Amino acid sequence: MKTALLPQNTLKWYSGELKNMTGLCSGDCWLLAAIACLTLNEKLLYRVVPQEQSFSEGYGGIFHFQFWRYGDWVDVVIDDRIPTFNNQLVFTKSAERNEFWSALLEKAYAKLHGSYEALKGGNTTEAMEDFTGGVTEFYEMKEAPKELYKIMKKALERGSLMGCSIDSLVPARFETRTVTGLVKGHAYSVTAVEECRPSQHKDAKVRLVRLRNPWGQVEWNGPWSDNSKEWATLSKAEKEKLQHQSAEDGEFWMSFEDFKKNYTKIEICNLTPDALEDDKIHKWTVSVNEGRWVRGCSAGGCRNYPDTFWTNPQYRLRLLEEDDDPEDNEVGCTFVVALMQKNRRKERKMGANLFTIGFAIYEVPKEMHGNKQHMQKDFFLFSSSKARCKSYINLREVTQRFRLSPGEYVIVPSTYEPHQEGEFILRVFSEKRNTSEEIENRIEADHPVPAPASAGEESEEDQQFRTIFQEIAGDDMEITANELKNVLNRVITKHKDLNTEGFSLESCRSMIALMDVSFMDGTGRLNLQEFRHLWNKIKQWQGIFKHYNADQSGSINSYEMRNAVNDAGFRLNNQLYDIITMRYANENMNIDFDSFISCLVRLEAMFRAFQAFDQDGDGTIRLSVLEWLQLTMYA
Repeated sequence: MKTALLPQNTLKWYSGELKNMTGLCSGDCWLLAAIACLTLNEKLLYRVVPQEQSFSEGYGGIFHFQFWRYGDWVDVVIDDRIPTFNNQLVFTKSAERNEFWSALLEKAYAKLHGSYEALKGGNTTEAMEDFTGGVTEFYEMKEAPKELYKIMKKALERGSLMGCSIDSLVPARFETRTVTGLVKGHAYSVTAVEECRPSQHKDAKVRLVRLRNPWGQVEWNGPWSDNSKEWATLSKAEKEKLQHQSAEDGEFWMSFEDFKKNYTKIEICNLTPDALEDDKIHKWTVSVNEGRWVRGCSAGGCRNYPDTFWTNPQYRLRLLEEDDDPEDNEVGCTFVVALMQKNRRKERKMGANLFTIGFAIYEVPKEMHGNKQHMQKDFFLFSSSKARCKSYINLREVTQRFRLSPGEYVIVPSTYEPHQEGEFILRVFSEKRNTSEEIENRIEADHPVPAPASAGEESEEDQQFRTIFQEIAGDDMEITANELKNVLNRVITKHKDLNTEGFSLESCRSMIALMDVSFMDGTGRLNLQEFRHLWNKIKQWQGIFKHYNADQSGSINSYEMRNAVNDAGFRLNNQLYDIITMRYANENMNIDFDSFISCLVRLEAMFRAFQAFDQDGDGTIRLSVLEWLQLTMYA
């Protein structure tokens, strides 16, 4: 295969007939079908393929294209060298040999994903969304809703893009032509949905669908095909309305019933206001949320894993208005939820495959409306989902349409298995107003200060502790980090159920930084009162650790850590839980007693430091470089 430089003196940018695009299908017919759909809407086409480019005036050997990429439009610049074999274009090509816009578009799309190889195999929905920023609905024909024709008609009226295909159960038969002229395992574009009234059916209309084979040839030869007898039953006006013509151009009509019988799935890409800002017919609104699953923290897996499912990212959905034209007299709000995993195609060369993903929707009890706290484990143990995707599937995006009553809901996106790390984008798409946002706990901390126990209330352990302290501290009655390590470990080793080797010197230094009242101007030592305060905290935290260390393994898993931190009086968000997991969990995503105490000591110290600097209590502080370094180096 060679890379040919375009012969500038013979080139065209567009042929003038935008539908005149064809191509060779080498595993990327899904992309070809989407490009064919794109050519049906000039405004959309010119968004992706900017018009101000040509091969003559100011030609510099480069081109640029625009694609929607996970919430943003990105500009991709390429040069004018295109892969060829035996002096023929290898992939997409135009029916006119000197027209190259489609081949250049494909090159830019390959660059977006890392290589041409990355484009091998896919769904038309991927490219449709990357060309428009739209949200795609996916239907299996055998499970399609009864109002599918109306959905298709309404979608095309709004400028939506549509693709369809016929599944092949035998991979070796992909892209093989059937006796009816249709091709299995091949992507088609749906270009029109219309009704006509044949002369022999004066009181009944026939519903028709127009399709396009992106090859630019090979067409349906059944009823309503280009030269079929059915066209003779239509008036000249009806034929003109349907733009009927007999030509081997890959475009053909068929009845809606034959369409349902022959095709196995259909994909509809609904446009958002972001696709065409000045087009008022697109009334869909979309709310976009970006998130990620982090192993050991927020990658909880599906509902089959109740101990971790609740740790997945959660998004609060508020449905505010009912539909204007509800189907079957049902009331409610129609919306589409789309969960898309990011960058998996681009990372395929590094061994990344698509995760199996899905989502569930839960109704929020009225008494919890407006409460933005992360829903806890017990809520999901005792509440059934109000709606959910039909199945978890290894596609780039899982999408489904729902109708629910106005109210407040929680959407939980997840991979099927826990511990799978990846980024995603969650979109909620509706005709009426909705709001969706990630549930993030308010960051705050309780600071209970246990009152020093009087001498008469001292337990036997406290008395032993005082004796050990006096023995190690000496006459100055103050201990260093190394001495603190000896004191704590002499006591803590008596707790066999903790299965710990004791505290490290670094942990003890952090403890002194926490209890040193003067903070950055402190002594680096603890007196008996400070030591007793610290010990009471450690005992409180030790009780929390034992609660979650029910199997007495000596560690708690990183998912349980979220609840343990909460029990200790700290409310954090997902980003902070991610950091705690990365910082304190081992390779098995477990946290031992020393790491547990070290984490809580650091949290307590940093909260205390922040409050000390936040004199006006507005939640923000300003630090000089010296103050920042003093704080972070000592804490």
